[in-house]
Amino acid sequence: MSEVKSKPKSVAGAKQRGMQKARPKGTRQEQPRQERTSRVEVMPEVDGQAAPPPEAVEPDPGLTPEQTEQARKKYLLRRFWISARGYWSLGGDRLAWPFTIGLLILICINVGFQYGINVWNRAIFDAIEQRNARAVYFLSGVFVPLVLGSGSLVVAQVYLRMTIQRRWRSWLTTAVIARWLASGRYYQLNLVGGDHQNPEARISEDLRIATESPVDFIAGVLTAFLSAATFIAVLWTIGGALSFTIADWSITIPGFLVVTAVIYAAITSISMVVIGRDFVHLSEEKNQAEAEFRYTLTRVRENGESIALLGGEEEERSGIDKTFGHVLRQWALLTGQHMRTALVSQGSSLFAPVVPILLCAPKFLEGSMTLGQVMQAASAFAIVQGAFGWLVDNYPRLADWNASARRIASLMMSLDGLERAEQSDALGRIGRGETEDGTILSLDNLSVTLDDGTSVVKETEVVIEPGERVLVAGESGSGKSTLVRAVAGLWPWGGGSVNLHPDKRLFMLPQRPYIPSGTLRRSVAYPAPADKWTIEEIKAALDKVGLAYLAARIKEEAPWDQTLSGGEKQRLAFARLLLHCPDIVVLDEATAALDEKSQGKMMEVLIHELPKVTIISVAHRAELEAFHTRKITLERRKGGAKLVSDIDLVPRKGKRNLLARALWGSGSSD
Repeated sequence: MSEVKSKPKSVAGAKQRGMQKARPKGTRQEQPRQERTSRVEVMPEVDGQAAPPPEAVEPDPGLTPEQTEQARKKYLLRRFWISARGYWSLGGDRLAWPFTIGLLILICINVGFQYGINVWNRAIFDAIEQRNARAVYFLSGVFVPLVLGSGSLVVAQVYLRMTIQRRWRSWLTTAVIARWLASGRYYQLNLVGGDHQNPEARISEDLRIATESPVDFIAGVLTAFLSAATFIAVLWTIGGALSFTIADWSITIPGFLVVTAVIYAAITSISMVVIGRDFVHLSEEKNQAEAEFRYTLTRVRENGESIALLGGEEEERSGIDKTFGHVLRQWALLTGQHMRTALVSQGSSLFAPVVPILLCAPKFLEGSMTLGQVMQAASAFAIVQGAFGWLVDNYPRLADWNASARRIASLMMSLDGLERAEQSDALGRIGRGETEDGTILSLDNLSVTLDDGTSVVKETEVVIEPGERVLVAGESGSGKSTLVRAVAGLWPWGGGSVNLHPDKRLFMLPQRPYIPSGTLRRSVAYPAPADKWTIEEIKAALDKVGLAYLAARIKEEAPWDQTLSGGEKQRLAFARLLLHCPDIVVLDEATAALDEKSQGKMMEVLIHELPKVTIISVAHRAELEAFHTRKITLERRKGGAKLVSDIDLVPRKGKRNLLARALWGSGSSD
């Protein structure tokens, strides 16, 4: 169901505003107090502003297919950041920089507390070695504020980190959704090629990972860098130089603990990179498999009645098993990667605490190092090793983020293409304009094409006056529904223009009406708020279309999309139409699920209740001619369908359709 209000260039804005006519800002349509239903709206924490798409980047024609794919993957990450970094721009969240700076400050202070605990570690073991009870008791008291301070800092870090993640996700999600819903792009994505399958999974799951992980990574990298810099100095100071003799050669290694820590971390990190080189690819495949599995299950739920009536459970089970088997295969491959990386990570964590003690043991035994220094060195070595080994511990998450960022960037790129096409005439766009001289709708040299330029309908001239009821006929596949979608503003590709009266509203009834979740009252009022009409008004509309038996359940929340039959859904759509009272109604096989008698009743109700409404119908049933004043016929031809006849079903006065003049004046040749 969609509503269109004519604008000179685009009809999209009106589609999003609903059926209400424009009124001064700050006013609202009043309802009787006893009938007004309270509405609780949960808004995004931070609304993102959709930025214009970047310039299109064409691949270098000299690259091989493998190089082109690598270049595409690199650009996907760049494309993600082009939009994502807007959170910290002037048009982003006003709290983004304060929270970010606050998080960085807390990280620096917390490293200072770590250093304090490291120094305390040395002092307490020295006191124990010297059997200095007074120092042990004093240091025990000092330890409490150190722990409390460090714990408080960690809690504050968690708050700021997760708040940034939450607000960044809110900002970017609302920006992507705004672009996805604008100008019917959520529908147009189904008509064009590209890597944007399952956009709902990309927006909900991939975008969450794509905004959570970078904050964790930046905080982790900064913590690792500061910790490494601080405790390398500690290791250098405590360890000093290590001297030993091999075959009469005296060898001295300055800062031997630092050298050992760097070599140790380099070995583990390189091992992780080599072993986990397929992590990104496997994560992408796993995420796509999961999205396809969710989509398959959703399709079964949404089409449960048809599947049950046809007895298609076994076939659906086969399809579900196939997609789930693909998920399991991807998980098995990813499990192998996790096993290999876990081996490196676990081995590193077991050796790290032991290595510094073994290295310091000779100096301790000869008396040049105290027990406190050995324990301080062991603690510092573990911290440095953890800092250097940050990649070892986070490589799987980094790969998962990489895959998610690319998936959401692929959706962004598809939206970029649609948005650029809206702003350019390169692909051919159907213009939107306003009619003159009281005409309610006109098609001016309208051509409808696919996104690749293939013609579906060509050079159409039609003028429709207020109150006309026009039946669009033609064989299946002749482009009738495509033409109707172009009139409604859902089909953007082609040429010429669709012109609507500036003060008139258009309402479209598709063959399969959309039934939203929630109460029956909401379903009838959609796309307007459920409380726009009183319960009595909605009951009256249901009664007129033969659904009076549902009036008692008007406040009931139920899966109405699954509960109502196809005929009941189409009747409900007519009730919706009576409430909204549009000026133009487009019926795209809107009575196909009704029997002939019920179809006649719906058309009679529509004409009786809305006597001045202009109707454009697409249908195959000849019986519908009785409810229309005019019939135009599309005929499929090579190079695109053409309107081949335009006849009056009811004699009338006034202007004839411009098509008739074009047809009889120029002949019927293509």
